[in-house]
Amino acid sequence: MKNLLLVVFAILLVAVTGCNEDDPTPENPQENYELEGEVTTDMTLDASNKYTLKGALIVKAGASLTIPAGTVIEAVGGQVSYIAVAQDAKIFINGTATQPVVMTSDDKTPGSWGGLVVCGKAPTNKSDASAGAEVSGLSYGGTVADDNSGVIKYLRVEYTGFNYNEEKQFNGVSFFGVGSGTEVDYVVSYMGKDDGIEFFGGTVNASHLVSVGSDDDGIDFADGWSGTGEYWVALNSTKSGIEGSNNGDNGAATPMTNATLRNLTVYGMGEKPFYLKEGAGQVTIDNLVIGGLVEGKEQAMFYADGDDTDAAARIAAGDVVVNNVRFVDMAAGQTKAVEGLALNENLTATGAGNGIAKPDWMPDALNQVSESLTVFGDAPSGEAIALGGDVTTDLVLDAGTDYKLIGGLIVRAGASLTIPAGTVIEAVGGQTSYIAVAQDAQIFINGTAEAPVVMTSDDPTPGSWGGLVVCGKAPTNKSDLSAGAEVSGLSYGGNEPEDNSGVIKYLRVEYTGFNYTEERQFNGVSFFGVGSGTEVDYVVSYKGKDDGIEFFGGTVNASHLVSVYSDDDGIDFADGWSGTGEYWLSLYSTKSGIEGSNNGDNAEATPMTDAKLKNLTVYGMGEKPFYFKEGGGKQTIDNIVIGGLVEGKSHAYFYADADAVARITAGDIVVTNCNFLNIGDHDKTDNGLTVAENTEATGAGNGISKPDWLSDALNTASNGELVVE
Repeated sequence: MKNLLLVVFAILLVAVTGCNEDDPTPENPQENYELEGEVTTDMTLDASNKYTLKGALIVKAGASLTIPAGTVIEAVGGQVSYIAVAQDAKIFINGTATQPVVMTSDDKTPGSWGGLVVCGKAPTNKSDASAGAEVSGLSYGGTVADDNSGVIKYLRVEYTGFNYNEEKQFNGVSFFGVGSGTEVDYVVSYMGKDDGIEFFGGTVNASHLVSVGSDDDGIDFADGWSGTGEYWVALNSTKSGIEGSNNGDNGAATPMTNATLRNLTVYGMGEKPFYLKEGAGQVTIDNLVIGGLVEGKEQAMFYADGDDTDAAARIAAGDVVVNNVRFVDMAAGQTKAVEGLALNENLTATGAGNGIAKPDWMPDALNQVSESLTVFGDAPSGEAIALGGDVTTDLVLDAGTDYKLIGGLIVRAGASLTIPAGTVIEAVGGQTSYIAVAQDAQIFINGTAEAPVVMTSDDPTPGSWGGLVVCGKAPTNKSDLSAGAEVSGLSYGGNEPEDNSGVIKYLRVEYTGFNYTEERQFNGVSFFGVGSGTEVDYVVSYKGKDDGIEFFGGTVNASHLVSVYSDDDGIDFADGWSGTGEYWLSLYSTKSGIEGSNNGDNAEATPMTDAKLKNLTVYGMGEKPFYFKEGGGKQTIDNIVIGGLVEGKSHAYFYADADAVARITAGDIVVTNCNFLNIGDHDKTDNGLTVAENTEATGAGNGISKPDWLSDALNTASNGELVVE
């Protein structure tokens, strides 16, 4: 093995003779050349040679190190081998897309060597502008914002993170006070023992950074770094994907960190995906894909410690801005952001260019670690997009995308949510996940018979998520026309009977009914003061913990409704609902099949419920198959098949409470063409209700069997069970 550097030890000086014009040309370019010591004059490596890094290689002030495309430097593992560039020195890493520069180790394990350290003279907020670098001990920082430490392009560092001392480890690449005159582009850190890439103050801009498999943070900036970062990818770090700090000694230190970040992907972290730390500073983020926090971790995707008052101050002041963020692959208990941090979501955000998959700008040569390893593995089949928070502009989902509902998704006034045919939204079970449409907002569920829209849960048990809530401005008989909805708390009601909340066609909701409060549960679909301008047709609720479908006032008409196995009532209307219902099928509810009320506080309240119902099937109920409740209101029912009340129950098939008797006596409740089936020894009616029977009545279309209008796709639950057998 030949020595490229002849190291002469004097009493106080280590003199290094570099590879310059006076050096002999190696006779065999395939032999190894050892790198160690100080570079004091300009030195250029040769890509045809093999280089072994045996210790610290330090480029001193006034000198430069040039590393051409295709050069490979292999550190000797198990010792403090690293490359450092001092203030007023320069490094030129001139890799290309097809021939990157590679710095690796002969021991292919994380932490087997140091990494690359660059020290400049740009400002930091450390109290000593010439503070010694965290690793290498070299001075850094100053007042030269446009300081130039050279060029670093198309570089991959592997297996870095050796312990510099007992308290500190090397990062993959460390920038200490590096200035904006330095060019940094296409840098990859792979399997580092500490952070992948870190900025300690400075003003350098950096684009196309990749950190994968870091044992601490992926990409870290601190100490007043004021630069622009574009196209950053941080994957599968043990701790944070990106950590943004201001100053560990004084969170309000100046010059404050001022980071402008665009086009980022942060995925698969172990603790805090985007960690706003030690005052955080000023951070503007645009176009970010983030998610994949390890299961069992419940931190927010954007996290700040509760006792970090300086970071809280920056958030409260609006100094941390997050625009166009898409959350993906979030698990139960995980939230999007620390309290107070506003997010502008965009479900089409591309992050670093291709979501969590390898971006197109990542060349194969830079991505190839060895014959069997790649920085980016096989591209995932598609990440699940997390839904939650406020929809403030028109949003259109994509039927080909996997959606996870991780909390309340609220469509705010002036905005719309469009869900195309075939879309499946899977709620994260065990929390208050729901979809709500506020007054003056709209939802367009555009399912078809062959491709319905499905809202379901990852936990296929009743009550594992909320449901769908729609709030309109049509009249109700609640005393407060802006009463908060029973669930969601949104206002509803008004004096616009033709109010239009959109279209809901061919929708199946499954396993709804999560406890909104101790007293209230979600229904499958809840209509609060929804107007007649809204179209509701072909809606199925399957195995809900509370009511399947319920109308709280309003004037909306609804046809082809199916509720099966609700743990309370199948279909419920109250609070002055005045609409037409056709082709309703309610089967096997624990309580009532259809419950029709007027007002729980005042049975005579107006506008009175006025329901016109025809073509109904109610079968297999547990208590009161058709329950006229809380005054009942006015109800006209025609062509109904009813029966199958559970044995041992004493209630009649048409059952009325005391407040509904007045409506029956006044002739306001009328039942015609009623076909009783399998009624056992139960009474047909009570409280004086007269029913005109017709044994030929078909109910919802086919008696108690599946009606022809219920398509196979709409009738097949997500777990393969048939809704109506």
